[in-house]
Amino acid sequence: MFSLNLPPRPPRPPRPPSEPGPPRRPLTRSPLAWTIFVLVALVLLLVGASKLWTEVLWFSQLGFLEVFTTQWVARVALFVAGMAVMAVVVWLSMWVAYRSRPVYAPDTDSDQVVSRYREQFEPLRRPAMIVVPLVVGLFAAGNASAQWENVLLAFNSQPFDQVDPQFGLDWSFYAFLLPVIRFGVSFLMGAVGIGMVAAVVMNYLYGGIRAGAGPKGVKGALTKAARVQLGLTAAVLSALVAVQYFLDRYSMMSAMGERWDGALYTAVHANMPAKLIMACIALFVAAMFVVAAWKGDWKLPATGLGLMVLSAAVIGWAYPALIQNFAVTPTMQDMERPYIQRNIDATRAAFGLEDVDVISYSAEAQAEPGTLREDADSTASIRLLDPTVVSPTFRQKEQNKQYYDFPSVLAVDRYEIDGVKRDTVIAVRDLKLEGAAESGATWVNQHTVFTHGYGVVAAYGNTTDERGWPDFYEGGIPTSGDLEIEEPRVYFGTNSPSYSIVGGSADDQPIELDYPSDDAKSGQVNTTYAGDGGPNVGSTLNKVLYAMRFGSTNILFSGAVRPESQILYDRDPYVRVQKVAPYLTLDERVYPAVADGRIVWIIDGYTTSDSIPYAQHQALDSATVDTISTLSNVAGINAVASQQVNYLRNSVKAVVDAYDGSVTLYAWDPDDPVLKAWAAVYTNNLTPISEISSDLMSHLRYPETMFKVQRSVLATYHITDADSFFNRQDFWKIPSDPTKDAAPGATVPQQPPYYLTMKMPSQEEATFSLSSTYILDDDDRPVLRGFLAVNSETGNQAGKVDGDYGKMRLLRLPQGNSQAGPGQVQNTFVSDSTVKSEIRLLQDQGTEVIKGNLLTLPVGGGLLYVQPLYVQASTGTQFPSLQKVVVGFGEDVGVADTLTAALDAVFKGDAGAEAGDKDVVKEPDIDIGGDEPSDEPDQPEASASASASAAPSAAPSASPSPSASAQPGGPGLDQAVNDLLAAIDAADSAMKAGDWSAYAAAQKDLQAARQAVEAARGGG
Repeated sequence: MFSLNLPPRPPRPPRPPSEPGPPRRPLTRSPLAWTIFVLVALVLLLVGASKLWTEVLWFSQLGFLEVFTTQWVARVALFVAGMAVMAVVVWLSMWVAYRSRPVYAPDTDSDQVVSRYREQFEPLRRPAMIVVPLVVGLFAAGNASAQWENVLLAFNSQPFDQVDPQFGLDWSFYAFLLPVIRFGVSFLMGAVGIGMVAAVVMNYLYGGIRAGAGPKGVKGALTKAARVQLGLTAAVLSALVAVQYFLDRYSMMSAMGERWDGALYTAVHANMPAKLIMACIALFVAAMFVVAAWKGDWKLPATGLGLMVLSAAVIGWAYPALIQNFAVTPTMQDMERPYIQRNIDATRAAFGLEDVDVISYSAEAQAEPGTLREDADSTASIRLLDPTVVSPTFRQKEQNKQYYDFPSVLAVDRYEIDGVKRDTVIAVRDLKLEGAAESGATWVNQHTVFTHGYGVVAAYGNTTDERGWPDFYEGGIPTSGDLEIEEPRVYFGTNSPSYSIVGGSADDQPIELDYPSDDAKSGQVNTTYAGDGGPNVGSTLNKVLYAMRFGSTNILFSGAVRPESQILYDRDPYVRVQKVAPYLTLDERVYPAVADGRIVWIIDGYTTSDSIPYAQHQALDSATVDTISTLSNVAGINAVASQQVNYLRNSVKAVVDAYDGSVTLYAWDPDDPVLKAWAAVYTNNLTPISEISSDLMSHLRYPETMFKVQRSVLATYHITDADSFFNRQDFWKIPSDPTKDAAPGATVPQQPPYYLTMKMPSQEEATFSLSSTYILDDDDRPVLRGFLAVNSETGNQAGKVDGDYGKMRLLRLPQGNSQAGPGQVQNTFVSDSTVKSEIRLLQDQGTEVIKGNLLTLPVGGGLLYVQPLYVQASTGTQFPSLQKVVVGFGEDVGVADTLTAALDAVFKGDAGAEAGDKDVVKEPDIDIGGDEPSDEPDQPEASASASASAAPSAAPSASPSPSASAQPGGPGLDQAVNDLLAAIDAADSAMKAGDWSAYAAAQKDLQAARQAVEAARGGG
């Protein structure tokens, strides 16, 4: 052991005489300045205290106080520990350097200069030795505190029962332990490094380090005490560098690469041995510093440092580069084959893709009568309502008052109606506080009167009414319908006010607006909140705290705040779940459901990691972006966390009650090691699946974010052979949404997946599913290559998940396939002469056509494409109504008022199955919005038709479609359609030119052309 042998503190040498300076002006501080400073500090302290204590009240009321206290204890403990370690190391370095300072009179010019610096520093030395370590410690403490999640996971690590193929270590070492170990080593390196800098500065100021030759008794440029201190500090730093080199070998296992993640050939055979050699060299250098500290010979550690630098350049960089360029690159496929296979296997395991059923599917069937007979269940459930389109219609028909609203994107679910499960488009009638401003934007109105939304509105997904509007089976105020809602009030929603003060005693006059009613004297029915949704705000202390938190004195003095009042805040279900489960990455979608007579919000939560060996990383934000997620300011849609992950599990289903705001976290994947680790941290946080009721179970589903990440991975990792993967044979991509147009200078985001009830070829019955398509990763040939669907049906048994839930099935089309992809099908639809004429008719005079979602279904041995067409006014009040449905199958295209008619048109008059709108008979006169009723004559409805236009393919046939001669009308229909289009153009031109006589003539031609089209469709 070495000892510094510190001498007793010597007396301070006398200062050299100096010229007296001018007298210093005493510093004075204004009492007013001190008063302002104290008041500002007091206000900030009180605001911070109010924020902290109201958070305690919020978590306590919700039953998740453990989450708050655990997080704060961990953060504070790490903050204190990090600050203490850094501050002690820096202070000890400064203290040792000062205590071991030599005593001598300055005898060189450099000594004179340092002496002057020392004189200026000496009055500040004592506070500096306290302030400097504390300030440095504060900066370090923040970094340490930010590691609270990693530290808690490390102390509660759970095995994955999966080992890496290189070192044979369980994945838990990489996911839980390695991040904390690396941070600890890096933190100590920083502390020792800063401490060494502090020691050098103090030794220089007090003579331990001298620029020139020292006086008698001082050997060289360092005193013995300084030499020992700096030598041992450098030895510790070198040893930590050695540990860092050693740990680098394990970090390579999950390193991100240009093409494949993980340790490839060069990393395993060059970088890893190099890191081990460099760690040994660093340990050798540490030993040399110890020897130098004892003997005073700095040649050995200097040689060691040179060797370390040289080895870093040669062994750490040049050698791996040589191996990569001259051994790996010329024969990369052979050299990297086993490591690519490791990457494939680990990636599929980390993203839950090991059990995907891959089914060969030719999709070559042609449209013949009865083709869909075996797929009647899928056909009957085809969803016609596009949840991204029909929100304005929901708003127009069911908003009721201006202070209610619906989200722009609605939810898709399934409900049992009259014993039959029906796909449903559903939305909550949430509160819109901006609309309440018309009643007076007072504090009382905004925070005590308009407090909640009311009920849900639900419509069948597979049909409409005779006007093309949603066929509602639940709605109205008070709510009525088939869902048996016992508590329709929505105090916790995606658009709720920042805070509301609700509740009171039974004797208090109700002041909360419940719902409008013509039968009430005041035109509205009031209510008093009777739930337990927020902390009490009736006491004086709580009034003060919340008045400070929300910056409103009204909370203190308003008579609407009663002794039994509660304050509701942080009411967005997404925010509530994020606060009580900070360890979860949440799904972008929050969707409503009616379960057990109550309205609830359901959110899927994920556990993630970015440290799984060899698993390919995925950027969550880019993997999940589509034309729905890119919508901004849409209630219920939240941005996915921007993070790189290479492990993902849907571990939690979170349910938030819309009336009392209670949060229940169901442990959906109890075998997930990451969730098990967090369950050990928060022992009362999770509820087992066995507690899920049968009604709630029937509304859970496979999450969108999980599916979108998995489909992104499967676009390339459907290939399981390393050689094919290396050659990028048959790589796929997700198609852009063909129903959307790109903004200038931008590209169209990818097509979203769709929920609908369907049957895959290997299934015995149709199930609620989530599906998507793949096209070839070739911009010049975007043909369809695959169709992916996951069973989203959780079942309806209490506490038991359906055995087939989460089963993924991938239809792989032959590589020589020329089946049109979604973009090509959309092009076929809009270029088909019959479809084009229908669109022109729908767009006639003041209306516009909206293309609904393009659905793809594998039925009848082929692929069926279905797209609804909506019509709304071009200006003024706009709400779309479904007017036409376009269908494509093989080379045939049909369009009609209903899906049933369009299917029959495509399949030669008999599809063999009926759609959900089989009983719908469209009315010719429809209200599509606008400012004024149209003066134009009524338009006769176009009947179903099938077009001879063939879908595009990679190798189009030179001969005409065999179905062309089978279409009614033949050449006569084509001529009638051309005349119709010409008449529409003439009418448009005349109206724009203000030539009303020409416009009247064009209208006559238009009417005659319409009749000709109808006659031609009927067979002439």
